[in-house]
Amino acid sequence: MRPAQLQAVLDREFLSARVGQHTPVMLWGPPGVGKSQIIAQVAARHAAPMIDIRLSQMEPSDLRGIPFRVDNGVEWAVPAMLPDAKRHGAAGILFLDEITSAPPSVSAAAYQLILDRRLGAYEVPPGWAIFAAGNRQGDRGVTYTMPAPLANRFSHFEVEANLDDWVAWAYENHIDERLIGFLRFRPERLFDFDPAHNPVAFPSPRSWEFAHRALQKFGGTPLLLATLQACVGPAAGLELNAFVENMDRMPDLDAILRGEEVPVPREVDLQYAVASALVGRAARAKSGKDTREIYGHILDYAGRFPLREMGVMLVSDMHRAIGQQLFSVPQFSTWANAVADVMLY
Repeated sequence: MRPAQLQAVLDREFLSARVGQHTPVMLWGPPGVGKSQIIAQVAARHAAPMIDIRLSQMEPSDLRGIPFRVDNGVEWAVPAMLPDAKRHGAAGILFLDEITSAPPSVSAAAYQLILDRRLGAYEVPPGWAIFAAGNRQGDRGVTYTMPAPLANRFSHFEVEANLDDWVAWAYENHIDERLIGFLRFRPERLFDFDPAHNPVAFPSPRSWEFAHRALQKFGGTPLLLATLQACVGPAAGLELNAFVENMDRMPDLDAILRGEEVPVPREVDLQYAVASALVGRAARAKSGKDTREIYGHILDYAGRFPLREMGVMLVSDMHRAIGQQLFSVPQFSTWANAVADVMLY
């Protein structure tokens, strides 16, 4: 399932915990695909605390607590990391990360916590949702087969890398527009992991964020190629470096935003770069005084691409970045009429 759909599922599951309808959710996926980040985004969206427990680093007693004698009986000290309404709040997310890397003795200790929302005398507060994530057995991670009793305590979803969802996240988080343009040009590079070859560095949503940081730190230096390859692997790093070096042939973006007649590049890779850069400019212009005028000039330029699908991609990404206000720009209806047959197809 693509990340945007999963976020909708997890949002609903989080809210359902307050009314007693919550089902624990397990996210499966290869390394670097963004499982943990999806759950963190749900917590941030609801301004809710998230307690991240790495079960792979736990012993069974870490969850169950330590026994101590009281009179003639034994009681258990509840671990402070478990959700407590007074200390953490009435609602939040208990995130059991790396659950498939936990040894069977630890996962067995989590059975009652996950299904019954209790562990001995301890109870998970009613408003807290329980989410978990882990790698699949074929991903060459440290994984154990999930026992059937534990698996039966979750609803299961597999996370898929999706370029449109990643691009929307990238614009929102100010990822370098050259990187966005490259992945629009080479979408198969968003996630390229072959566990059979056991790569050290490989392209993934996580490692492309590392590449963004490398562009900021090493751009314009002889070290850029090596640092990009260290983030996303030799082949993808070489391709991105060549794409970035080609950016000196980009048209004048400021002239486009002023409404001047700027020719569209003939090279397809530069067309992707221009489209991504213009979406980035649109996102940054959201709070400016010339917002509608800038949006209008970008829409005019979108209609000049010889391949109309390129203009559709630009405007679609622009809509994800700035929202419904795009529809109120006068040039939008003109552009939409010009590409109506493409959109319907």
